[in-house]
Amino acid sequence: MNCIDIAELAQRSGVPAATLRFYEEKGLIASIGRRGLRRLFDTNVLDRLALIALGRAGGFSLDEIARMFAPDGRPRIDRRMLAAKADELDRTIRRLHAMRDGLRHAAACPAPSHMECPTFRRLLRAAASGAIGPEKRAN
Repeated sequence: MNCIDIAELAQRSGVPAATLRFYEEKGLIASIGRRGLRRLFDTNVLDRLALIALGRAGGFSLDEIARMFAPDGRPRIDRRMLAAKADELDRTIRRLHAMRDGLRHAAACPAPSHMECPTFRRLLRAAASGAIGPEKRAN
């Protein structure tokens, strides 16, 4: 078994030591012992950290990522959860496109006042109704 201490793991993974300790506290990674005061990790934890980084980049919470690992530590990725996240990203992309298009129109609008522009008024109504803007997350 190849092992590295937390400082080397932080250096090789690009994940700060404080984050590694937090991930260990959350059960996302596990140390295999200590060398003095430093935690030791199996080098296989680098792959696990890469999977965690991929999940974070995809917008998954740490709790969701934790559920993507079997009790023995092997990946157990829920394909339905991936599809649901892809659908969520599609909705976000549509909202962002609408916002971008509205902002571009507002920037170039020939109306004397934005409030006189029908397109800008539609954008206001869409924002007020929640159709565009930040997504509201369930608690």
